[in-house]
Amino acid sequence: MDPVLSDDQNGAWHGVNALVAKGGVNLDAATLTPLAEREEAAALAVLGKAGSGKTLLLAEMVAALDRAGVEVISADWEGRRRKDRRTLAVLAPTNKAASVLRGRGVAATTVHRILYTPVYDPDYEKIAAWLQGEGERPEIDGLADTALDRAKAFFATQKSIPGALAAAGLRGSDFITGWKRREDPLDIGFVDEASMLDDRQLEDLREIFSTLVLFGDPAQLAPVNQSGAMSFDALPERAKFTLSRVHRQAAGNPIVDLAHALGDPDLDFAAFEARLAAAAAEDERVRIAERVEAAEMARAPVLVWRNATRIRLIHAFRSAYEAPGDALLPGEPLICDGIELPLRHRKKRIDLEARGLIKGAQVVYLGAGNRDGFARLHVMGAEDPRVSAAAIIKIEAPDQEEPFIPSAARMGAAFVHGAACTIHKAQGSQWKRVQVFAPDLYAAARSGRQEAGLPLWKRLAYVAITRAEERLDWVTRYRLARPAQPLTLDVLP
Repeated sequence: MDPVLSDDQNGAWHGVNALVAKGGVNLDAATLTPLAEREEAAALAVLGKAGSGKTLLLAEMVAALDRAGVEVISADWEGRRRKDRRTLAVLAPTNKAASVLRGRGVAATTVHRILYTPVYDPDYEKIAAWLQGEGERPEIDGLADTALDRAKAFFATQKSIPGALAAAGLRGSDFITGWKRREDPLDIGFVDEASMLDDRQLEDLREIFSTLVLFGDPAQLAPVNQSGAMSFDALPERAKFTLSRVHRQAAGNPIVDLAHALGDPDLDFAAFEARLAAAAAEDERVRIAERVEAAEMARAPVLVWRNATRIRLIHAFRSAYEAPGDALLPGEPLICDGIELPLRHRKKRIDLEARGLIKGAQVVYLGAGNRDGFARLHVMGAEDPRVSAAAIIKIEAPDQEEPFIPSAARMGAAFVHGAACTIHKAQGSQWKRVQVFAPDLYAAARSGRQEAGLPLWKRLAYVAITRAEERLDWVTRYRLARPAQPLTLDVLP
């Protein structure tokens, strides 16, 4: 039975239902037919602003497909292939966004990871099959029954094979012997945070999936190489379903209210700040702050528009914690800036990316590794977060052309400091508390720039404030409050 949905959600529900029915999945009758080959992937988009229920609808659709007999898979384990088997994969552009879905009980992985599949050690493949209900409980030399029980208990709450094996005391290098580029096509794909996809990524996904459903927010910022256009803009209008109602769980939330207020074409920057002040006077979830809190920067970056502002705030953060000029302190936040490896090291690149070290990943520095140039890291949102990797860490400073490099492996994962980041890079992530640096947004408003027909400052403000789950700090001055305590690792999960 369909869940109780609003009218616009019902329209999107039946649109997705009709799309998968053409591919042989009948949700009404709970029947399946084998996947037929298609020349091109069928696709549609479910669009809506913050609070419109996109993620709720995605989770309900996943549950409905599961009840109909469609097998929900992840990139880390797909089970036995059968001719009549129908599958669904749920994707997000970043580890953080995927972890939000996993927290809702949806087995999600990153778009990047779906391009590669792991090769399991045969013994541990038996554990994966058992967890998926495809085999008997295995007996593995060196692995106690209690370890298997822990794996089973973990998998009952979070449908993650690597996470379950980690709960049993294993690491990826224990049970994954290598990686291979995906060769076989996939069936149905759901993509959350689809506003972050560029045209090339969408094209790659359409080559892999026979049916593709995109869930996105048209009010966010387009990828930097898209000239203000979203990848789903090219879909025909009949393939787009827009959710407009703000749902009960979001109604009355001042952060969501402020996000929707930005859609008023007559609202200028001064009027928006007046709304912020009024919201702050009535609700503690919104706060007008005269300075940045350094202690919060260690947990979530200050969101800025200009790169020069980002660098100045990072320098102020490190000064406030009295970080040495030639080393990092344990607890300093970093952001992965990509993998710097030559093509001949393709396997190592895939391994690092599979551990969550993809461009934009947020990590916390734990300390130097056991080898020169290596760093111990905690990857936020990753299922197995502790990593030791060859690292090139770059700390930029104001008025210096070259960054300070406290860790300089010849090649490996590259990082920049994460105490502040641009609003563009923050898309797809959320934090309980977010600090938005208002002077930068004022500068964007003064510039008069537009993006896809809207003032740039409004798109920036919308993305920035909707990163906050519970509290929004609107910082109005170029000031920084010194921390009362030193950096700590106690806050890490």
